[in-house]
Amino acid sequence: MEKRNIAIIAHVDHGKTTLVDKLLEASGTFRENEEVKERALDSNAIERERGITILAKTTSINYKGYKINILDTPGHADFGGEVERIMNMVDGVLLVVDAYEGTMPQTRFVLKKALEAKVKPIVVVNKIDKASARPKEVVDEVMDLFIELGAEIEDLDFKVVYASAINGTSSFSDDPSMQEKDMTKILDMIIENIPAPKEEQGSLQFQPALLDYNDFVGRIGIGLVKRGSIKVNQMVSCVRLDGSIKQFRVAKLFGFLGLKRIEIEEATCGDIVGIAGLSDISVGETICDVGQIDPLPILRIDEPTLQMTFGVNTSPFCGREGKIVTARKIEERLLKETEKDVSLKVEPVEGDGESFIVSGRGELHLSILIENMRREGFELQVSKPVIIRKEINGVMCEPFEDVQIDVKEEYVGPVIEALGAREGTLENMTNKDNQVKLHYTVPTRGLIGFTTEFMTMTKGYGIINHTFKEYRKEAGLKVGTRKNGVLVSMENGKATAYSLGNLEDRGVMFIEPGVEVYEGMIVGENNHDNDLAVNVVKGKNLTNTRSSSKDHTVVLKRPRNMSLELCLDYIADDELVEITPLNYRMRKKILNTEQRKKIDAKKYS
Repeated sequence: MEKRNIAIIAHVDHGKTTLVDKLLEASGTFRENEEVKERALDSNAIERERGITILAKTTSINYKGYKINILDTPGHADFGGEVERIMNMVDGVLLVVDAYEGTMPQTRFVLKKALEAKVKPIVVVNKIDKASARPKEVVDEVMDLFIELGAEIEDLDFKVVYASAINGTSSFSDDPSMQEKDMTKILDMIIENIPAPKEEQGSLQFQPALLDYNDFVGRIGIGLVKRGSIKVNQMVSCVRLDGSIKQFRVAKLFGFLGLKRIEIEEATCGDIVGIAGLSDISVGETICDVGQIDPLPILRIDEPTLQMTFGVNTSPFCGREGKIVTARKIEERLLKETEKDVSLKVEPVEGDGESFIVSGRGELHLSILIENMRREGFELQVSKPVIIRKEINGVMCEPFEDVQIDVKEEYVGPVIEALGAREGTLENMTNKDNQVKLHYTVPTRGLIGFTTEFMTMTKGYGIINHTFKEYRKEAGLKVGTRKNGVLVSMENGKATAYSLGNLEDRGVMFIEPGVEVYEGMIVGENNHDNDLAVNVVKGKNLTNTRSSSKDHTVVLKRPRNMSLELCLDYIADDELVEITPLNYRMRKKILNTEQRKKIDAKKYS
């Protein structure tokens, strides 16, 4: 059976995973009575809730006598490292672009990786059914992007298919009324235009580009058989990243068909498979025949740019809401995550057996790990994310991001002012139909905590996307710090409506009446730049004298709802987020009010 290996790449939310669903359906991979969820490849609960792909997924379909291996890649910048490695496994890509939004920062990033790897592109203009679709202009934008990225002449002659993945329709015409009720146009285009994997002669070469893990066989290395063939129970040599060689027996081989991972006996050149048998197999190593050592170039793994401290929950509420609270269990879980996520680094904090420094690709990368642990029953506390600085040629450098912002004209002034204060450099600005597109370069540090401010500033109408650009000389000013202080509880107990009502003119509350609080817990935001210790548990003094005027029921403003990402963005250096299966709470590192006052007094004296 002839093979085709392709990756589906796009900006976040342009419809990659939905497109894969429809390609699986169109190829007849599912049985007629098989129940298939939408975005079937997004198997993780968080992926399904947020509508994003977190880890690359492998599948394959049989169509007209061809086996088409499909890799669905993440669209978010924090998981971009996977896209780069996947390019070594495929011969072509489907570049999916939204028919209204057009090219976005991540479209640029993924296309750049595809062109660098010299794989054949096909452009799919998706969501053609949108009333606001502008397919002609979008294709022109894609062409401009190809030229800007220095594409070869033959790549500029890319094929275009217009589709609506959600409706399962496609056509070669940019007229939405010409859409046909199937996806065969895309499948036929893949067969006709994407080259077959090169059939290289010689001994075995296999390189894992992705990792998976299961409790029965341990780590699984997923990659492309570049040369030769491999069988179950065969003895092979693994060329490690440090150049050493380790022999092992192939315990299991996994192939992929539809949504299933199936055990196979043999894989040959051009197959995308998973290999189990070496407990610490790593991305970029090469599996060869014994005595035929011929390693492939080591794959580049994106280095982490952000880190935070994970520790045992030390709040007075420790152990109330979660089952797993010990440092040993937290460490085990973090190390298990590194088994399948090569962009994650975990190291213990020196001299503290209860905290670990966890480094990742961005806030979303780390917050998804926290959210998964929370749902598994863990209790922990985490610090504010901080950037990872690097010394390059004797100069201290920090990570910078490529930022693209879409806002209504009326909000442009405040956004430009805010990003200017965060050391942002405006690269480009375009205005069309009252919508303004701003292109910035901003230090990663300047973006920590900016999303909340940005959404408030644009009343929820703004769209912000960013992707890692490069390390540059450190920005001078102190960017990315919160302007306002916080309201901190000075008592333990349940918050009362009476107390909260009296504090409303001091700032914005994060809690409602009846919520249990403890000393040192953050309950609101102060209107001023200093922290304020407040009593939120005080009740109204009752007397046996009737009031001359009838007591009015206290009507409170709605508290600000703080999600996990908002909490991580919000906290300052002397604060932590307490995370349990039921709640997120922000707190001061030092809970005792008097101790904090003494430290603050020393700081300002």
